Amino acid sequence: MAVVETDRLGRTFTARRGRRVTALEGVTLAVERGQVLGLLGPNGAGKTTLSRILTTLLLPTSGTARVAGHDVVRRPREVRRRIGLVLGGDRGLYGRLTARQNLSYWAALQGLDARAAERRTGELLERLGLAARAGDRVETFSRGMVQRVHLARALLGDPEVLIMDEPTNGMDPHSAAGFRTLVRELRDAGTTVLLTTHDMHEAQALCSHLALIDHGTILRQGAADTLLAEVSARRTVTATGVPPRAAEALAGLPGTEVERGPGGAVTVRPDGAEALTRVLAVLVEARAEEISVAAPGLTEVYRSVIEDREFVV
Repeated sequence: MAVVETDRLGRTFTARRGRRVTALEGVTLAVERGQVLGLLGPNGAGKTTLSRILTTLLLPTSGTARVAGHDVVRRPREVRRRIGLVLGGDRGLYGRLTARQNLSYWAALQGLDARAAERRTGELLERLGLAARAGDRVETFSRGMVQRVHLARALLGDPEVLIMDEPTNGMDPHSAAGFRTLVRELRDAGTTVLLTTHDMHEAQALCSHLALIDHGTILRQGAADTLLAEVSARRTVTATGVPPRAAEALAGLPGTEVERGPGGAVTVRPDGAEALTRVLAVLVEARAEEISVAAPGLTEVYRSVIEDREFVV
């Protein structure tokens, strides 16, 4: 049974001069218990709007959404008891309060008694590496530490569903690695996770399922392994020490995309097995260094599904 489900969900806004803007249109999803769903798409695609509807912060204008069996419009209190939300930024925390005070305040709002709130706050401060700074004001924290306080706040009520919008934004590599370990532990314990991210490596490391969204519409969704197998994406060949003449020869091969870097570095994306064979033959004959071939990843899947609107010339 799906823990999070939407049926033809839509949301429109009224912009300036009465112009109607569609943020979501006909979104249908079903996320089972323990799944980690990655919501992938460019800025303005509708990811945050979907997250806000699922967390009862925004009403849909069409369709339905349910979390743990409860309709987000008809039973918002029941939904809120079952979710944790990480939006990040400066929203939701009080800079002049300490990390411990912030968590104690939010624990009280969630209905935890004093003893349970103290125990849960201490556990999360320790688990997220904040214990040493628990008595410091949040306004003195780095952006990555603030993100960890947001995550701790979301976990106070031991939620069934955790919805996170760019949760590792601002985290250093160690903190980000710790976050990913925590998400895997939550998944293994049965928590359902919806993760909005622009980090394809993070999505590939964490997400069992994916939904690629643009212009408010789900373009492709399914198990991550299935999408990687179904979407026609090119392998990536990288090499260093490639002589200029060999790089020019690669650029002239049919069915290849070539990017040249400093020091004889090249990145080649051949279209199909035959083109791959030709690329490798040129590199071997030129005695290129450190030749490697990488299978298509989520970056290639994303680029093949989502329209490039940023650098079209």
